[in-house]
Amino acid sequence: MNIANEIKVEILGISKNEALARSIVVSFVSQLTLTIEELSDIKTAVSEAVTNSIVHGYSASVGFVTIECRLYAGEGREAIEITIIDSGKGIEDVEKAREPLYTTQPELERSGMGFTVMETFMDEVAVSSHVGRGTKVTLRKEINKGKSS
Repeated sequence: MNIANEIKVEILGISKNEALARSIVVSFVSQLTLTIEELSDIKTAVSEAVTNSIVHGYSASVGFVTIECRLYAGEGREAIEITIIDSGKGIEDVEKAREPLYTTQPELERSGMGFTVMETFMDEVAVSSHVGRGTKVTLRKEINKGKSS
């Protein structure tokens, strides 16, 4: 598949912008032939990734969250790739952070299910993080998987 379109947006990492991030991604991916379920899955996963950047990456500060979206098309298939990047504090142990119910902030009543939710709704979730430099989460989903054109 080839890149059919792409965007890159930077937003201030504050909770008021979580809905904005979701809206930007939904508007962009709407050029694909999406089912309501696929659209809902993408919104949920993006919401979790952006929330993680804001709450965990910038827990004691404010920084920017970069959202990169790429649409792929070809060979009768379509796919979306969404990358959420922050330059916050990073994750010390990515594998531990991906475990269901693991949270570094239980006092804030966090469920520790962010990565689990992302993995449930997307086909692939890749996480790269460096302490003191930030985190990059890439979400991938094939659209209308298993359907022929």
